[in-house]
Amino acid sequence: MADGAMTATFLAVIGGASLLAVTARRLRPVDRLPSLEGWALADRSLGPGWTWLLLGGTIFTAYTFTAVPGLAYGNGAPAFFAVPYTVIVCPLAFVLLSRLWSVARRHGYITAADFVRGRYGSPPLALVVALTGILATMPYLALQLLGIRAVLTAGGVYPRGAAGDLVLVALFAGLAVATYRHGLRAPAVISALKAVAVFVSLTAVTWLVLERLGGPGPVFEGAAQRLGGPALLLSPAQQPAYASLALGSALALLMYPHVLTAGFAADGPRTLRKVSVALPAWTGLLALFGFLGIAALAAGVRAPRGGAEAAVPMLVDRLMPAPLAGLVFAAIAVGALVPAAVMSIAAATSFVRNVYVEYVHPTATPKRQVRIAKAVSLTAKVGAVAFVFGLRDQDAVNLQLLGGVWILQIFPAVAVGLFTGWLHPRALLAGWAVGMASGTYLVVREGFSPIVPLGTGAGPLEIYAGLAALLLNLTVAVAGTAVLTRLGVPRGADTTDLPSRLTVRRRPETGAKNP
Repeated sequence: MADGAMTATFLAVIGGASLLAVTARRLRPVDRLPSLEGWALADRSLGPGWTWLLLGGTIFTAYTFTAVPGLAYGNGAPAFFAVPYTVIVCPLAFVLLSRLWSVARRHGYITAADFVRGRYGSPPLALVVALTGILATMPYLALQLLGIRAVLTAGGVYPRGAAGDLVLVALFAGLAVATYRHGLRAPAVISALKAVAVFVSLTAVTWLVLERLGGPGPVFEGAAQRLGGPALLLSPAQQPAYASLALGSALALLMYPHVLTAGFAADGPRTLRKVSVALPAWTGLLALFGFLGIAALAAGVRAPRGGAEAAVPMLVDRLMPAPLAGLVFAAIAVGALVPAAVMSIAAATSFVRNVYVEYVHPTATPKRQVRIAKAVSLTAKVGAVAFVFGLRDQDAVNLQLLGGVWILQIFPAVAVGLFTGWLHPRALLAGWAVGMASGTYLVVREGFSPIVPLGTGAGPLEIYAGLAALLLNLTVAVAGTAVLTRLGVPRGADTTDLPSRLTVRRRPETGAKNP
C-alpha cells in the first residue's frame, strides 16, 4: 500500500498539472479565428523557453525514463545507447528542423506529409508518409499509459483491479479534455511542470542513492557482481549493434509526427537552433535514469519477471522518503502526459490534412478541420486506453519496436527531400515499400528484436533492423530514380522553392587574376 505522504505528494503534482492545463487558454489570442494551425501548432508562436520545454518534454517520454533504466537493470551497458542517440539528435535537429520549419511556414505546411506533397507533387507519396506516421505513433501513445501504470504499480499507488483502471482513465481524461479545448498549448504549459518535477526529483534521488550506497564505485561494483562483470562494458561484438541502434534511432526520432509538431510550433528557425543546442540537458537526465537502473542492481532490487521497467520505481520506493518518492512517481506520470497529448494532436492533424481534406472533403473550412481534428485526437486517446486494457503489455512494446523501423522509412522522402528533389516520387514509393516489408520481416523473424544478424558464418554482423531496411530503401529509391529518369517518366510539380539538386559551392581560387 502506498504511504499517505507519498500519495498526497503525487496527487498534489497531478492536480497542479491539471490546473496548469486549464490556464492554457490564456496563451490563445482572443482575436484569432479557429484554425488547424492555431490548435495543432499554437499559431507557431512558442519562443525558445517554451519550445525547449515542449520539445524536450515530447522527445523524452515517461516510457523512455522507465525503459532505459529497465534495460540497464537487465542488460547493463547496451542500455546506454540512448545517451549517444539523443546526442546525435541535437545536430540533426539543428539542421533539419530549422530548414523544414522555414519551408513549412512559407507554404503553410502543418505536417511532414504536407511538405512531401509540395516537394514531389505526389498525393500517393504524401499519403503513405502520413499513414506511416499515424501507424508508428499509436503504439507509442499506448506505451505512455503503460509507463504510468508500471510506475504507479511499483509505488503502490495503482489499486488492483477495476479501481486501478479507473485511476488511469481519470488521469488521462483530464489531459484529453485540456487537449481537446486548447490543442498544443495544453501540453506546452504542462511541460513546464514536467521539467521542474523531473529535474528536481531526479537530482534528489541520485544524490540520495549515491549517499546510501556509498558512491559511484560501490554502485558499479555491486551491479557488476550481479550482472557478471563484463555486462557493464560493451564487448567488440556488441559495438556494431550499439552504434547502428544509436544512429538509426536518432534518424527515426525526427521523423515522428509528434516531434515535428512540437518543432513546427516554434516561432522561427533561430529558436529551433537555440533549442537544439540546449537539448543535451535532457540527455543528462536520461543518463542519470540509466544510472539508477545500475543502482537498482547494486541495491538488490528484484523486479518482477518481464517487468524490468519497475526496477527504478521499486528502488525509489525502498530508499526514498515518502514525499520524495511521491514526487518522483508524479514526475514520471506527468512526463507521460506531455508526449501523449502531442502524439494524439500530431496523429489527428496528419489524418485531417492528408487524408480527410485530401480525399474526403477538400473544401472543408478551417473551423470544420479543427472540429474533426479534435474528434480524432480524442479517439486516439480512447484507442490507446482500450489498447492498454485489451492487449498484453508486450504487444505494445513489440508494435513500438516495429514503429521505429517503419517511421525510419519516410526519411528519404522527408529529410533527403529537404536538400534535393532529384529522387523520383515513384522510386521513393517503391523504396518505402521495400523498406517497410524488409524491416518488418527482419524484426519479426528475430522474435521482435530490433537487432538482427546480417551475413553468415561464425560471426554475423548484428545491426539495427531499421537501419538495414533504410539502406535497402535508399538503394531502391536511387536505382529507381535513375531508371525512371532515363525512361522519361514525368514527375509532379515541385512548389517548395527549394533547389532541385544538391549544389556544392566552390571556393574561389586564391591565385586567380582578375580578368
